[in-house]
Amino acid sequence: MAEKDATVPDDGLKFGAKVLLIGAGRAGSMLLRLFHRDPTVTIAGVVDLNPNAPGMLMAQQFGLPTSTDYRQFIYEEDLDLVINVTGSCALQRELIREKPEQTELIGGLGALFIWTLLDEFKKKEILEDRYNLMRRELERHAAGEFVIGKTEKMLEVANLIARVAPTPTTVLIRGESGTGKEIVARMIHQSSPWREKPLVTVNCTAFSPTLIESELFGYKKGAFTGATSDRLGLLEMADNGTVFLDEIGDMPVEMQAKLLRFLQSGEIRAVGGVKSKKVQVRIIAATNRNLEEAIEKGEFRADLFYRLNAFTIHLPPLRERKEDLPLLASHFLKSAQAKVNKRVSKIMPAALSALVDYDWPGNLRELENVIERAVVLTNSDAIDLAHLPLTLQPQGVMNALESPALRDGLMALKAMMIGKFEHQAISRYLAESGGNVSAAARAAKVPRRTFQRLMARHKIVPQAFK
Repeated sequence: MAEKDATVPDDGLKFGAKVLLIGAGRAGSMLLRLFHRDPTVTIAGVVDLNPNAPGMLMAQQFGLPTSTDYRQFIYEEDLDLVINVTGSCALQRELIREKPEQTELIGGLGALFIWTLLDEFKKKEILEDRYNLMRRELERHAAGEFVIGKTEKMLEVANLIARVAPTPTTVLIRGESGTGKEIVARMIHQSSPWREKPLVTVNCTAFSPTLIESELFGYKKGAFTGATSDRLGLLEMADNGTVFLDEIGDMPVEMQAKLLRFLQSGEIRAVGGVKSKKVQVRIIAATNRNLEEAIEKGEFRADLFYRLNAFTIHLPPLRERKEDLPLLASHFLKSAQAKVNKRVSKIMPAALSALVDYDWPGNLRELENVIERAVVLTNSDAIDLAHLPLTLQPQGVMNALESPALRDGLMALKAMMIGKFEHQAISRYLAESGGNVSAAARAAKVPRRTFQRLMARHKIVPQAFK
């Protein structure tokens, strides 16, 4: 039998190193933390002229020997490695002269190289931790914010989500503002095989035609004024992941052709670039517009519509799923309790009846805001009719005249009815304009500032109608 090579370890044989660490600042502290976790490394000691250096205090917490003089450790015969991260050339020369012959020494450029690698590793570790935390939060948010309910339409939505999520099929989500289109997109992504990859959201109304192209496809240095360096586009950043194109019905027509080419070929070309690149991206789009009407007006390309319309999910407005309203109200009540940090556990029957009777032009987002407002206003553990906006309170003129409010006098009754009318009218204008304040003011035939003052007076938030 051939003699076994002495350099080849037997199975189960463990190798270790005894290390002396000189320098207990930022670099030394990071090395110490890394070595302390490694069972194959024995730390002979930690040395620094400053006994209160971070690494010295850390070593003491770990129960490791420390000193301000390296000579206390360097003459140990079984010392394998000395790492000098002080940056001192004079100390490095001393160590070269005094270390045992069999002991290796790392310092100068070698120590700087190790420090640089560890620093980059630490930065990457921090970024990964933050990414994982954000991903878990998004998963929790997506799973907890959207309640499917029990209506036939919503059960069909749940079935469609479950069927399309595992596939790479392009999805078009249609529905009014506030119905939860973005949350459905997140649910599809989180249930897909690409859940570990990015989900990038692009609001198509937020960019000009030229800017949205550079955002999606990236650009090369010098492609336009201000392009001082190359930049990756969102499609490339989301490679092997998902891109959610919100409000795609408002995408500029000239950009629609470029998006269509990407959907057909899977290729992107940066603005100012000459080379194309293949990426694999799952597209989920959403709109609250009637795309068929937009096609007739020349505002949306028919070929892009047919490409996106391969798999469509229609989200019904809240007024068409009234049976789910008690469940939804209870869900938003729990969310509001946690957000406001206030114990409110129930909705009184009169208030719940008013919630069910209302048409909810702002859909789920409006319901969420109404419940949160009521939680803020109530002084008990319950939401009552008085805590709801006047728009929701079933008080017509005759009811008001027959109510105890009659004792408050004619002017108080008049102010109450005007306030109710203003609140309801402002809400309707915002609902019709999808939360666009300028468009709502134009429809109401009042100056934008007047409309904003009315919103502020009635505590109406335009985001509730988007």
